Amino acid sequence: MVRRHNRLLVAFHVGTDAVMAMMAFLLAYVLRFESGLFVITRGQPPIEQYFSVLPFVALVVPIGFHFQGLYRLRRGRSRIDDFFNVLVGSIFAVVLGIVSTLYFQAYYASDAQRDTGAFEVSRLVWGLFLVCNIAFGYLSRKFIREALERRWLAGVGLRRILIAGAGELGRVVADRMLEHRELGYQLVGFVDDKAGGDHLGYRGLPLLGSLSEAAEIVANEKIDDLYVALPLEEHMKLLALIESTSREGVDVKVVPDLLQFIALRARLEDLDGVPVINLNDVPHQGLSAFMKRTLDIVISAGALAMMAIPGLLISWLIKHSSPGPVFYTQERMGLDGKQFDVYKFRTMPLNAEPEGPVWGDEIDPRATGIGAWLRAHDLDEWPQFWNVLVGEMSIVGPRPERPFFVEQFKHRIPQYMLRHKVKAGITGWAQVNGWRGNTSLEKRIEYDLYYIENWSVTLDIKIMWLTLIRVLTPNRGAV
Repeated sequence: MVRRHNRLLVAFHVGTDAVMAMMAFLLAYVLRFESGLFVITRGQPPIEQYFSVLPFVALVVPIGFHFQGLYRLRRGRSRIDDFFNVLVGSIFAVVLGIVSTLYFQAYYASDAQRDTGAFEVSRLVWGLFLVCNIAFGYLSRKFIREALERRWLAGVGLRRILIAGAGELGRVVADRMLEHRELGYQLVGFVDDKAGGDHLGYRGLPLLGSLSEAAEIVANEKIDDLYVALPLEEHMKLLALIESTSREGVDVKVVPDLLQFIALRARLEDLDGVPVINLNDVPHQGLSAFMKRTLDIVISAGALAMMAIPGLLISWLIKHSSPGPVFYTQERMGLDGKQFDVYKFRTMPLNAEPEGPVWGDEIDPRATGIGAWLRAHDLDEWPQFWNVLVGEMSIVGPRPERPFFVEQFKHRIPQYMLRHKVKAGITGWAQVNGWRGNTSLEKRIEYDLYYIENWSVTLDIKIMWLTLIRVLTPNRGAV
């Protein structure tokens, strides 16, 4: 029943996206040619011409959303994830739409169609369509999400969950589900061979039986999902448990007791037919690395060009605030532990660290007047776009640290060096969540590793947008 409901929900999303896309396209036409908001210089094409493109628009938008994973139903996805996935999916659809219509117009349209401009779409219409489709696509998902959450909170349509393993790992799974009841999970209880005690289970959840009784319990309790959260020493029982419960048609999800070893995204590899789990796979490879590098080049080149004139004024102010050069170079550690010189506008007098490297604080008495202002608005970091342009850094990634501190942290903080599996960044997931400067290093590492594990172009765009918002707020500490 749940699977059928999921298939219907996916079909509903696809149909809704197609309808909303056509509505957005027609609204874009009306705004461009009927609203009077824009000057019409080349005449107004008949709306029938745009009607002919509607089936194509209804196709490319679901394709764009599919590539962004919007049709992979995941109850834990946040609203901001939905927004950025709709944003990137819509951009993909518009690019595909522009390229396809131009190609069809050039190579497949008849002479009569070419003369009348059939299948030709105004670039401004495409731009307006992008804005409208993002709004429609996000709002439709927001409405559907809220409707589903109301049903789940009312106890309707819940997925019934059984957890195999009442130990520490199983309790972590239970905690997450109990803390997010809006996700529509109903915990039925545990099965375990080593629970002991009086069968009270955990947080009011009963211990329903042993692992050997799991199949019978799944059938009697009408379980939808079985979460296997057994400790490593119990994994010998895993195959028998999966075999017995899978006959009942239940979805089996294994929570590996390898969390202390898996710090980055795990990936299944093939060694001549032998499956091998790579515990620390890095997502920035192949096409992903090319996409990220392209984004870095475009944005860093634009940022440097935009800063040319303000940069001259900042340089003049720095020169007149204290003697010394305009730029300050500092050795940092980046990808694969390689060292490079990071560039900043100088914010301190020369020889500000006579006794060696000092960890930056929120209020740094060493900063000059103009230096403190530059730090407060993050403008001292602007020259690092040059590091990005030449490939030493990325726009988004873990902040690079000085080798002096890296030597200390890598022995003190577990998994610290894993953050060097990707290029260092001007901004990052830890920074936009407040973990920067003189804050908890452990939390910074946690957020850095989350970024590496969950990297996507959408996440990078989200972090850039959140960074732009935070730059407009008061000083939050040095990094």
